Amino acid sequence: MMKREIKFKNPMPKLNKSIALDATILAAIIAGLIGVTITGGYTQFVIGLVAITTVLCVGLNVLYGLTGLVSLGQVGFFAIGAYASAILTLAGLNFWMALIASTVIAGLAGCVLALSAVRMAGPFLAMVTIAFAFIVEHGAIEWRALTGGQNGLMGFPMPELFGYMFSERDLVMLCVVLAGVALFAFRRLATSGWGMAMTSMRDAEIAASSLGYNAFAVKASGFAIAAAMAGLAGALFAPLMMFIAPSNFPLSQSILYLFAVILGGAGTVLGPLVGASVSVLLPELLADFAEYRLLIFGGLLIVVLLIAPRGIVGVIERFIPLTKRGVTATPAHEIEAGLKDYAKSDGLVVENLSIAFGGVKAVNAVSFTAKPGDVTSIIGPNGAGKTTLLNIISGFYKPTEGVVRIGDQDIAGKPTDFAARNGIARTYQATRLFENMSVIDNVIAGLPVGRFGKPFSAIASDANRNHAAGLLAFCGYHGDIDARAGDLPHVDRRLVEIARSLATKPGVLLLDEPAAGLMHADKVSLAKLLRQLADAGITVVLVEHDMEMVMGISDQILAVDAGTPIIFDTPQAVQNDPQVIAAYLGDGEMKARPRPIPFEAGDSPVIETLRLTAGYGAAPVLHSVDLKVRQGEMVALLGANGAGKSTFLTALAGLLRPVDGKIVLNNEYIHDLAPHQIVEQGLVLVPEGRQVFPELTVRENIELGAYKQPKPVSSDELEAILNRFPRLRDRINSQAGLLSGGEQQMMAIARGLVAKPKALLLDEPSLGLAPAMVEELYAILGELRDEGVTILLVDQMATMALSVADYAYVLEQGQVVAKGKASELREDERLIAAYLGGAEQGDKAPNDKNPKLGAHENA
Repeated sequence: MMKREIKFKNPMPKLNKSIALDATILAAIIAGLIGVTITGGYTQFVIGLVAITTVLCVGLNVLYGLTGLVSLGQVGFFAIGAYASAILTLAGLNFWMALIASTVIAGLAGCVLALSAVRMAGPFLAMVTIAFAFIVEHGAIEWRALTGGQNGLMGFPMPELFGYMFSERDLVMLCVVLAGVALFAFRRLATSGWGMAMTSMRDAEIAASSLGYNAFAVKASGFAIAAAMAGLAGALFAPLMMFIAPSNFPLSQSILYLFAVILGGAGTVLGPLVGASVSVLLPELLADFAEYRLLIFGGLLIVVLLIAPRGIVGVIERFIPLTKRGVTATPAHEIEAGLKDYAKSDGLVVENLSIAFGGVKAVNAVSFTAKPGDVTSIIGPNGAGKTTLLNIISGFYKPTEGVVRIGDQDIAGKPTDFAARNGIARTYQATRLFENMSVIDNVIAGLPVGRFGKPFSAIASDANRNHAAGLLAFCGYHGDIDARAGDLPHVDRRLVEIARSLATKPGVLLLDEPAAGLMHADKVSLAKLLRQLADAGITVVLVEHDMEMVMGISDQILAVDAGTPIIFDTPQAVQNDPQVIAAYLGDGEMKARPRPIPFEAGDSPVIETLRLTAGYGAAPVLHSVDLKVRQGEMVALLGANGAGKSTFLTALAGLLRPVDGKIVLNNEYIHDLAPHQIVEQGLVLVPEGRQVFPELTVRENIELGAYKQPKPVSSDELEAILNRFPRLRDRINSQAGLLSGGEQQMMAIARGLVAKPKALLLDEPSLGLAPAMVEELYAILGELRDEGVTILLVDQMATMALSVADYAYVLEQGQVVAKGKASELREDERLIAAYLGGAEQGDKAPNDKNPKLGAHENA
């Protein structure tokens, strides 16, 4: 069979990047050697400093440019290398042996520092490395017997090779050659499995771990390489200077090294050379302004970060035409055959799995078996523990008890990379691609399954590129394989993430809401793909809120609620199970009090949306939604998870700009206003999850609600709030983060009320609350309704919401599928269909493997 040729946009003769880089490095070495030959004295010395700084910056470029870790302690490793070389050569050791020993000693010091440093991030990592630099500097001052203290060391012998004694010119030439070798080595390392692991960890650590890469090993490798290169640079620095003292290694020098890497272009091959040249030569050109050196460097760095965040080399590379390697995608039948080869025959077995967070059991005694060749779906309302269950299976959480077995291996409690190397692959609710890598490199990153491979062997071989391109085509991706992954539209990001997961050769594929945000045609294509993967023998475990898809492609479904399993059976059995219906809609036992007097709606709405369309990225979530909320009315907006309810409230509040349509508040258009302006107009959102300020007191949280009001909250207003929410009275001066979930929800509503809203938007107020607390909360909502507060309510407890609401709308896939008086909608079959899929699906055209797949295609 002919292999499909992947074509690229606008093909034209261009430079080969690898050849161009090698030629540039070679030219730089030759230019440096010529410069050393034709100059002497101080100029020759400056060339040597540029070369030594380049060596050090190459190592820092591995740590920061590839791995994404910021170290402000490189001068410490530089000092270790310099002192080690000086002490060893003064003791009589051969220079070349001292050079190797200094590099190894600094590398080992980097490994020791990595034991604690790589477990931290952000400012904590920077502080650890700064502390290390201080320790080395003051150690050199105090350890006089070894380092000479402030007086330093001097008189080091020059290198000798085969009886030939090096001159200063020869030593500088050696530095130039070693700088060139370091640049060559970086280019090869960056394109190897080691470089792929480092850049993957830099862009998305969680995703890299789920491909089998051990986070500690990757980061520690970056630290060790950077430290060793700094040690090598220090070992060259000592004989070049002929004198070293603690004053040669101030902390400010570490900042300049990082400056050089960023200025030149972090992650680029030639960035260290360009950055080192600027950081060494610029002070020489500005010798009359030496006291302003750091000020000038700081200003220059700010300019570069604003104008050219990728550094000088990064900007230049954008204007150099480079060739794109063609690939011949592996045919689909070969890809499918490969999937069958590595699919596990025993599937996934989960037994009595449980986990608790702070005394709350998020997953409680869950057991199920996902068979090869089957699509096993996990469903449940918000907060049911579905994603938590996937996180336990894939190694992100350690269960309190239970077994997770794939084949003969129990992986429960093992880290994520261990699970990945044993056949578990997964995707995420929010796609986690390596944003700064190309599409095809994202997929190639999964091929080693966490193994680094040879440090200087390119991972993007023709065979790997062909296989990666084949996986992309198999998953339905037809875009540019060399495009930057961070620039992809939402649907393509989903497909690339699935292709990358398949590259790890999984036996079990976990998918967390893969259809979220996709248009209907894309969902149909995705359903076909998942069915195809299952037919190839992969165990597919799906968490998804689109019930049409779930019921259409699933062989078996596990329904959970509050972490506890309800039923594990066929789609038809689950769809008709009373407990499942109660989990989604409420059991009907809890009731909010009805209105004492029937509500008569006025003609003029407070809130009105006209053909509102909104979403994230390319695919709208809401499609032409018309909705009205009248003065004093409580309206419930219902629908399954992912139907677009929270998106609708977010768009009303101005946190999401509508794609099309209009939003009207009291006869004024507000869809173009900023969120704070909408609050000033009187539309107030109480968001899902409460969103309290945990370090502030309850009083301060409530008072913040009146931030946009002309006057602060008065004592009378606060007293009225506390009378309405008596639970908050005794906790008024407590930190909000110490409240229970129900108390936080009451406080969030109180915060919304003090804003004096013309309409109050409530997003999932009962989420995660105990039944008694839900009843208490809804009693308060009933009081607000009776007092004439206009409320638009979104809640997963449909029956509870309908018992307190006057009117209701039902959303399905971003469209209104039912509306009417709340009392009438309670008995409407369309409500159940919106949550659990239409009962009539099973009567549609069957698919050979699964009768329900055809139903989904025709939906």
